[in-house]
Amino acid sequence: MVAAGRRGADAGPSTARRWDRLLAAWHDRVRRVRAIGGLALQAGLAAALSWFVAHSLLHVSQPVFAPISAVSTLAASVGQRLRRTIELIIGVTVGVLIGDLLLLVTGTGWWQLALIVVLAIVVALFLAGSAAVVIQAGATAVLIATLSPTVRDLEIPRFVDALIGGGVALLVTAVLLPLNPLRVLNRAARPVFDLLLTQLDATAEALAERDAARARTARGELRQSAGRLKAFVEAAQGAREASTLSPVYWHQRHGPVGRYAQAAELIDRATRNSGTLIRRSVTLIEDGEPVPESLPRAVAELAETVRLLKRQFAAGAEPNRAREQALRAVATAGNAYRDGVGFSGAVVVAQVRTTVSDLLVATGLTQEGANHLVRRAFGDL
Repeated sequence: MVAAGRRGADAGPSTARRWDRLLAAWHDRVRRVRAIGGLALQAGLAAALSWFVAHSLLHVSQPVFAPISAVSTLAASVGQRLRRTIELIIGVTVGVLIGDLLLLVTGTGWWQLALIVVLAIVVALFLAGSAAVVIQAGATAVLIATLSPTVRDLEIPRFVDALIGGGVALLVTAVLLPLNPLRVLNRAARPVFDLLLTQLDATAEALAERDAARARTARGELRQSAGRLKAFVEAAQGAREASTLSPVYWHQRHGPVGRYAQAAELIDRATRNSGTLIRRSVTLIEDGEPVPESLPRAVAELAETVRLLKRQFAAGAEPNRAREQALRAVATAGNAYRDGVGFSGAVVVAQVRTTVSDLLVATGLTQEGANHLVRRAFGDL
């Protein structure tokens, strides 16, 4: 009876955990679909439109490669589509030229096919060095070597299809169905900001309570930021591309989108500096160094700076409140330094200063201006 009761008690939490995991997986899939829903619509429209242009306007009998080229262009990371279109055209051109040239000299056959593909890839690597160019050159060389003997004038439709597909993909991206660059940035930046401010808050509490285990957990969690930071940097590239190519968003190039996009690398740097801050906090607690009351408060105020920056960037507002909060964090860190800290504590103070400097530059200040404000807020050493 007792054992059965214990099993029943254990089953409750286990079932709850499974249910939580299922809900988390469901929400993750919903977020994934929402994130790429716009891309799916763009790809569908680009494929249909490129087929229509090639078949109905240019009278290509079987315009297979035009929609493939359009989808291939849109499948590139947001922010690299113009580059992908150029790479597509270069790859096709290399494949066509190498294939035609060698077919005239060597004829057709299995070894000729191997030779054509090898030379097309080598030339593509020499000219561009991009994986996309190499793939397009190799694939086109295969088509030319295998289909040219039976399909007349394959080269021209192949080249035209690449132009149509890439051009239509850019038209859809820039004019017909452009993505809102501010929304793209917000979607990618939110997980980065949330992770950073959450772990800084946890570190502040760990310092206040001298809880090394909690600080270690925060350190481990922040190490998971690489994928999110990469997505944010790619989204920044996409926002720049969208605001440059799309007339609808030209006005945002030098406004909130421009400032937000420029901030991506600085947020990356601030996250890495915060990682050093958290690692030193672990060492500080483990070594039993003094922790003046102002030290955890400075880290908490740094977390609040990130929280305000997230809100003001998302709203497209001038981040004045975030700047003021950042300088309050520096001033509190200065108080902690003067109150008396050990070696690792001094490093934590220095990382608060450095991270604040990064965040101030992310808000649009120059590096010199940010450093001047940080020194003034910190006070005398």
